[in-house]
Amino acid sequence: MLKISNIDAFYGKVQALYDVSLEVGENEIISLIGANGAGKTTLMKTVMGLLKSKKGSVLFQNEELTTIKSTKIVSKGIVYVPEGREVFPEMSVRDNLEMGAYSKKFSKKEMNVHIQEMYEIFPRLKERQKQLAGSLSGGEQQMLAICRGLMSDPKLIMFDEPSLGLAPVIVEDMFKVIVNINKTKKIPVLLVEQNAFMALNISDRCYIMENGHIYLSGKSSELLDSDVVKKSYLGG
Repeated sequence: MLKISNIDAFYGKVQALYDVSLEVGENEIISLIGANGAGKTTLMKTVMGLLKSKKGSVLFQNEELTTIKSTKIVSKGIVYVPEGREVFPEMSVRDNLEMGAYSKKFSKKEMNVHIQEMYEIFPRLKERQKQLAGSLSGGEQQMLAICRGLMSDPKLIMFDEPSLGLAPVIVEDMFKVIVNINKTKKIPVLLVEQNAFMALNISDRCYIMENGHIYLSGKSSELLDSDVVKKSYLGG
């Protein structure tokens, strides 16, 4: 589905990614964990064309993305839900959802069907559909950001720190929804997350980044039992 091979990326003259390779297969949940500044968000931005790589390849369904404008990558079926949610605060919940489908040519009926599907995922959004997005709580804004991403019927969805700043009980609900999206809609997921325990528990495989490098990778169930991972990321 997504194959990243030997990517180098820079911010100006400062190298941020070093020979990074990663794969997301059909229907997989792949987690990407690591400390702040490890390069996780940078890698997602490189996939989306927001940061151009100096070397390497990004293949999505066997199509090279590194030569495509970032505005075209969304239309290929990749959705990026960024850290901090980034909803449109002066627009209503419903208008935010409709913005998520801007790359599609939905009829009014199709738009309504998609929006009702989002309300089924998060009923709270239906209760607040006329409310300005900026007035929502952090958890509600994260719900909206997830559903706005789903409005375009993505073939792959990338989440950047979905649990950031949320209460523990809401975090648990968020991860349940991500798993449900993956299982019921058959959408592969690339999940960047600092909550390593939760990320490892819901993902099939995991990559660990340090200082712009892939430091370790493997099945999530095996990494959960790794003494190195326990000591460095799980507080064990």
